[in-house]
Amino acid sequence: MTARPSALGLGLILEETGRTLAASPLLSTAMIAASALKLAGSEAQKQAWLPRIASGEIVATLAVDEGSHHAPARTALTATKSGAGHVLNGTKTFVLDGEAADLLIVAARTSGASGQTDGLTLFLVPGEAPGVERRHLALIDSRGAAQITFDAVEVAADAVLGEIDKGWAVLEPTLDRAYAGLAAEMLGSASAAFDITLDYLKTRTQFGQVIGSFQALQHRAAKWFTDLETTRSCVEAALEAFDAGGDTRALASLAKAKACELAHLASNEMVQMHGGIGMTDAHDAGLYMKRARVTEALFGGASFHRDRYARLMGF
Repeated sequence: MTARPSALGLGLILEETGRTLAASPLLSTAMIAASALKLAGSEAQKQAWLPRIASGEIVATLAVDEGSHHAPARTALTATKSGAGHVLNGTKTFVLDGEAADLLIVAARTSGASGQTDGLTLFLVPGEAPGVERRHLALIDSRGAAQITFDAVEVAADAVLGEIDKGWAVLEPTLDRAYAGLAAEMLGSASAAFDITLDYLKTRTQFGQVIGSFQALQHRAAKWFTDLETTRSCVEAALEAFDAGGDTRALASLAKAKACELAHLASNEMVQMHGGIGMTDAHDAGLYMKRARVTEALFGGASFHRDRYARLMGF
């Protein structure tokens, strides 16, 4: 009997990549790009790309943001009608795994103005298409990200993913999966940081006794553990909602907001409880802190998702 693929199952794998800080395109390709294709791809598009994603033959990613902050509705990259196809002009930045991606799913504006959700269209663009220029962005966690310029990039009619001008109906649920998937990875990183730090508290001695016996550190560790469990509940609720087919918007933003807060706390506490050693690259604490700062900003920080959650809940 073949097991049915699930968002929760993939989330558990992403959590493990977070624990080990694995530099993998799993999130960008298997969680985000594959979801977009499954949600809106034609049979021809699915047959052309999904088997290659499943086999690990290609890397695929979503190119959505154009500024320093996550703002998908502010898409200004244009797609101008040209014959049966379109011509893309504009720039995307902080594209996850964008330097190595064989397939770019590009959010472009076919009508309307920047800031509007109406008038967006998603296009499937090969990474090596003429007019696509990629520039490496050096992030503090040493991961791959890119600024991608589209200079008169011609795409055929069959490159449209979903419907013209109605791309938001595909982009929003795809981003929800990005939020929850990244939150799962962040949960894994925070869990590993906790385990490493807890072991240190049990073995490091100061003033003739292990530092874990000090009540002040016990309280901080207890707060950390409580936040871990709360975030786990939020992340798993979001992932299970995808599998159930319900409205995932509020749960996805709740998961990402809680994961951002947890990642910040965990990385700070790991450094401080190790006596500040994580401020250098002499200890893994510094690596967890660098990754935390990038993931906190990627696909929207805590403030972005708190605001989105509040609006979706009617506040």
